[in-house]
Amino acid sequence: MSLKIKINIANRIYPMTINRDAEENIRKSVKKIEERLKFYEKNYAIKDRQDLLAMCLIEIATKLESVNDSDTKDNNDIEIKLSSIESALSEII
Repeated sequence: MSLKIKINIANRIYPMTINRDAEENIRKSVKKIEERLKFYEKNYAIKDRQDLLAMCLIEIATKLESVNDSDTKDNNDIEIKLSSIESALSEII
């Protein structure tokens, strides 16, 4: 079921239509973005909200890439272990 919400990021309102199940995650994400904006504004003396948003985006994209790289490595390890198990089972049969 869809839900219409309005989120506020960097003093701008963004209307969204989302799945009701996603609302909590979206609101948590918005809160984290706002926290990072405040962090960058405080620590880097940057006042342009667009620059602050770009810095947040770079940070989030970097974290996403790290997670994806980790998942790929984990998947490769699992594939190797499954292949080893399959070989061992083939020898038994």
